[in-house]
Amino acid sequence: MHSVSYKVALGGIISSLCLICMFLTGVFPVLYITLPMIAGVLMMIMSAEITPSWAYLTFMATGLLAMFVTFDKEAALLYILLFGHYPVTKQFIDKIKPFVIRLAVKLIIFNTCIISEFYLTAKVLGMTEFYDEICTKGRPYVTFLLILINFVCLTYDYSLNGILALYMKRIKPVLLSNR
Repeated sequence: MHSVSYKVALGGIISSLCLICMFLTGVFPVLYITLPMIAGVLMMIMSAEITPSWAYLTFMATGLLAMFVTFDKEAALLYILLFGHYPVTKQFIDKIKPFVIRLAVKLIIFNTCIISEFYLTAKVLGMTEFYDEICTKGRPYVTFLLILINFVCLTYDYSLNGILALYMKRIKPVLLSNR
């Protein structure tokens, strides 16, 4: 078992790396979706190294700070509403045995989070350009966007398994050998 000081130190390191990712969304606006995804992967590593509760605690701290530090508030909302908590939550969802139910739970989470982010971005942050564009293009466009977003989210979900395996098999042994 790790000491409390180790947990706090690792949480601080993970938090700072997440905040750097979130800060970089303002420097590289084209990566406003990719960088919150990377920050979420760091939460998954925190969960694997310590416990999911420490990962959620770290997520809450970085999510709050991201809203203040990040220039791109939409990226911060993506991190807070989906990509920050999902990699930790995923380990609990993956324990659901029937694949169909597990897939349905994942899609419900993805769609709820993405639609919430969309409305918060439009209504609270006042970024209505995309909202207006969607309203003018109609239902087929909205359906296409939801299918595309679900594909991206399911691809992210699938890649999280590979990233965790890569971390556990390749990166963690190298980090432990340098102690």
